[in-house]
Amino acid sequence: MSLPPPDSTFSRRTLVVLMEDKPGVLSHVSNLFRRRNYNIESLTVGHSETQDISRMTVVVHANDAMLEQVAKQLYKLINVTKVSEVNTDDAVMRELALIKVHAPSAQRAEIKQVVDIFRAQIIDVALDSMVIEITGDESKVESLISILKPFGIKELTRTGRVAMIRGSLTANGTRFGS
Repeated sequence: MSLPPPDSTFSRRTLVVLMEDKPGVLSHVSNLFRRRNYNIESLTVGHSETQDISRMTVVVHANDAMLEQVAKQLYKLINVTKVSEVNTDDAVMRELALIKVHAPSAQRAEIKQVVDIFRAQIIDVALDSMVIEITGDESKVESLISILKPFGIKELTRTGRVAMIRGSLTANGTRFGS
Protein backbone atom coordinates (compact mmCIF):
# COMPACT_ATOMS: atom_id res chain seq x y z
CA MET A 1 0.00 0.00 0.00
CA SER A 2 1.47 3.37 -0.92
CA LEU A 3 0.81 6.24 1.44
CA PRO A 4 1.83 9.91 1.35
CA PRO A 5 4.89 11.02 3.40
CA PRO A 6 4.57 10.32 7.15
CA ASP A 7 2.22 12.66 8.94
CA SER A 8 1.22 12.70 12.60
CA THR A 9 -2.13 14.37 11.83
CA PHE A 10 -5.16 12.29 12.75
CA SER A 11 -8.03 12.29 10.29
CA ARG A 12 -10.84 10.09 9.05
CA ARG A 13 -9.31 7.54 6.70
CA THR A 14 -11.02 5.04 4.42
CA LEU A 15 -9.61 1.59 3.69
CA VAL A 16 -10.98 -0.82 1.10
CA VAL A 17 -10.08 -4.41 1.97
CA LEU A 18 -10.64 -7.32 -0.42
CA MET A 19 -10.81 -10.70 1.29
CA GLU A 20 -11.86 -14.26 0.73
CA ASP A 21 -15.52 -14.80 1.54
CA LYS A 22 -15.06 -17.29 4.38
CA PRO A 23 -16.54 -17.61 7.88
CA GLY A 24 -14.61 -15.70 10.55
CA VAL A 25 -12.72 -13.29 8.27
CA LEU A 26 -14.78 -10.27 9.38
CA SER A 27 -14.13 -11.20 13.01
CA HIS A 28 -10.36 -11.43 12.39
CA VAL A 29 -10.29 -8.03 10.69
CA SER A 30 -12.36 -6.28 13.37
CA ASN A 31 -10.27 -7.91 16.12
CA LEU A 32 -7.14 -6.48 14.52
CA PHE A 33 -8.55 -2.97 14.98
CA ARG A 34 -9.78 -3.78 18.49
CA ARG A 35 -6.38 -5.08 19.64
CA ARG A 36 -4.80 -1.80 18.59
CA ASN A 37 -7.58 0.17 20.29
CA TYR A 38 -8.60 1.84 17.00
CA ASN A 39 -12.22 2.84 16.87
CA ILE A 40 -13.98 1.78 13.66
CA GLU A 41 -16.27 4.67 12.73
CA SER A 42 -17.91 2.85 9.84
CA LEU A 43 -17.75 -0.70 8.50
CA THR A 44 -19.54 -2.10 5.47
CA VAL A 45 -19.07 -5.54 3.96
CA GLY A 46 -20.57 -7.20 0.93
CA HIS A 47 -19.89 -9.38 -2.08
CA SER A 48 -17.61 -7.96 -4.75
CA GLU A 49 -17.59 -8.43 -8.50
CA THR A 50 -15.32 -11.46 -8.04
CA GLN A 51 -16.85 -14.74 -6.90
CA ASP A 52 -15.83 -15.73 -3.34
CA ILE A 53 -14.24 -12.31 -2.67
CA SER A 54 -15.88 -9.83 -0.29
CA ARG A 55 -15.23 -6.11 -0.17
CA MET A 56 -14.94 -4.33 3.17
CA THR A 57 -14.90 -0.54 3.54
CA VAL A 58 -13.53 0.60 6.91
CA VAL A 59 -13.44 4.19 8.17
CA VAL A 60 -11.08 4.90 11.07
CA HIS A 61 -9.63 7.96 12.77
CA ALA A 62 -5.88 7.50 12.26
CA ASN A 63 -2.60 9.07 11.20
CA ASP A 64 -0.27 7.77 8.48
CA ALA A 65 1.82 5.61 10.82
CA MET A 66 -1.25 3.94 12.31
CA LEU A 67 -2.75 3.31 8.88
CA GLU A 68 0.51 1.84 7.56
CA GLN A 69 0.67 -0.50 10.58
CA VAL A 70 -2.95 -1.60 10.13
CA ALA A 71 -2.36 -2.29 6.42
CA LYS A 72 0.70 -4.43 7.21
CA GLN A 73 -1.25 -6.37 9.83
CA LEU A 74 -4.22 -6.85 7.48
CA TYR A 75 -1.93 -8.35 4.84
CA LYS A 76 -0.73 -10.88 7.43
CA LEU A 77 -4.27 -12.25 7.68
CA ILE A 78 -4.35 -15.22 5.33
CA ASN A 79 -7.74 -14.38 3.78
CA VAL A 80 -6.96 -10.71 2.94
CA THR A 81 -5.97 -10.25 -0.71
CA LYS A 82 -5.73 -6.45 -1.11
CA VAL A 83 -5.73 -3.33 1.09
CA SER A 84 -6.09 0.17 -0.39
CA GLU A 85 -6.57 3.59 1.14
CA VAL A 86 -8.98 5.75 -0.82
CA ASN A 87 -9.89 9.43 -0.48
CA THR A 88 -12.44 11.78 -1.98
CA ASP A 89 -10.01 12.83 -4.73
CA ASP A 90 -9.61 9.32 -6.15
CA ALA A 91 -12.86 7.63 -5.14
CA VAL A 92 -16.62 8.03 -5.11
CA MET A 93 -17.93 7.67 -1.54
CA ARG A 94 -21.57 7.25 -0.61
CA GLU A 95 -23.79 6.32 2.30
CA LEU A 96 -27.43 5.29 2.53
CA ALA A 97 -29.75 6.18 5.41
CA LEU A 98 -33.33 5.25 6.27
CA ILE A 99 -35.04 7.83 8.48
CA LYS A 100 -38.44 7.30 10.10
CA VAL A 101 -39.87 10.71 10.91
CA HIS A 102 -42.99 11.74 12.82
CA ALA A 103 -45.34 12.93 10.06
CA PRO A 104 -48.89 13.84 11.00
CA SER A 105 -50.94 14.81 7.95
CA ALA A 106 -50.55 18.54 8.71
CA GLN A 107 -46.75 18.31 8.27
CA ARG A 108 -46.48 15.90 5.35
CA ALA A 109 -46.34 18.54 2.61
CA GLU A 110 -43.50 20.34 4.39
CA ILE A 111 -41.59 17.08 4.94
CA LYS A 112 -42.10 16.15 1.28
CA GLN A 113 -40.65 19.52 0.21
CA VAL A 114 -37.53 18.88 2.28
CA VAL A 115 -37.22 15.33 0.90
CA ASP A 116 -37.52 16.64 -2.68
CA ILE A 117 -34.85 19.31 -2.14
CA PHE A 118 -32.41 16.60 -1.05
CA ARG A 119 -33.47 14.27 -3.90
CA ALA A 120 -34.34 11.67 -1.29
CA GLN A 121 -37.37 9.37 -1.48
CA ILE A 122 -40.33 8.62 0.73
CA ILE A 123 -40.46 4.82 0.70
CA ASP A 124 -43.15 4.16 3.32
CA VAL A 125 -46.09 6.12 4.70
CA ALA A 126 -48.08 5.21 7.83
CA LEU A 127 -50.77 7.11 9.74
CA ASP A 128 -48.28 9.17 11.75
CA SER A 129 -44.89 8.56 10.14
CA MET A 130 -42.88 8.42 6.92
CA VAL A 131 -39.74 6.46 6.10
CA ILE A 132 -37.29 8.44 3.99
CA GLU A 133 -34.38 6.99 2.02
CA ILE A 134 -31.38 9.15 1.18
CA THR A 135 -28.19 8.27 -0.64
CA GLY A 136 -25.25 10.63 -0.90
CA ASP A 137 -22.06 11.76 0.69
CA GLU A 138 -21.93 11.98 4.46
CA SER A 139 -22.53 15.73 4.61
CA LYS A 140 -25.72 15.42 2.52
CA VAL A 141 -27.05 12.67 4.79
CA GLU A 142 -26.11 14.66 7.92
CA SER A 143 -27.81 17.79 6.57
CA LEU A 144 -31.10 16.01 5.89
CA ILE A 145 -31.05 14.40 9.34
CA SER A 146 -30.43 17.81 10.91
CA ILE A 147 -33.34 19.40 9.03
CA LEU A 148 -35.70 16.52 9.88
CA LYS A 149 -34.90 16.54 13.63
CA PRO A 150 -37.48 19.22 14.50
CA PHE A 151 -40.21 16.99 13.02
CA GLY A 152 -39.17 14.17 15.36
CA ILE A 153 -36.97 11.34 14.17
CA LYS A 154 -38.45 8.07 15.46
CA GLU A 155 -35.83 5.74 14.00
CA LEU A 156 -32.60 6.03 12.01
CA THR A 157 -30.24 3.55 10.38
CA ARG A 158 -27.22 4.18 8.17
CA THR A 159 -25.10 1.89 6.05
CA GLY A 160 -21.78 3.55 6.68
CA ARG A 161 -19.46 4.63 3.91
CA VAL A 162 -18.94 2.62 0.74
CA ALA A 163 -16.24 3.65 -1.72
CA MET A 164 -15.17 2.89 -5.27
CA ILE A 165 -12.07 4.16 -7.05
CA ARG A 166 -12.84 6.57 -9.91
CA GLY A 167 -11.90 5.81 -13.50
CA SER A 168 -10.61 2.56 -14.96
CA LEU A 169 -8.49 1.48 -11.96
CA THR A 170 -10.14 -1.08 -9.67
CA ALA A 171 -9.71 -1.86 -5.96
CA ASN A 172 -7.67 -4.96 -6.77
CA GLY A 173 -5.17 -2.83 -8.70
CA THR A 174 -6.15 -3.80 -12.24
CA ARG A 175 -7.45 -1.57 -14.99
CA PHE A 176 -10.90 -2.19 -16.42
CA GLY A 177 -10.65 -3.55 -19.94
CA SER A 178 -7.03 -4.72 -19.51
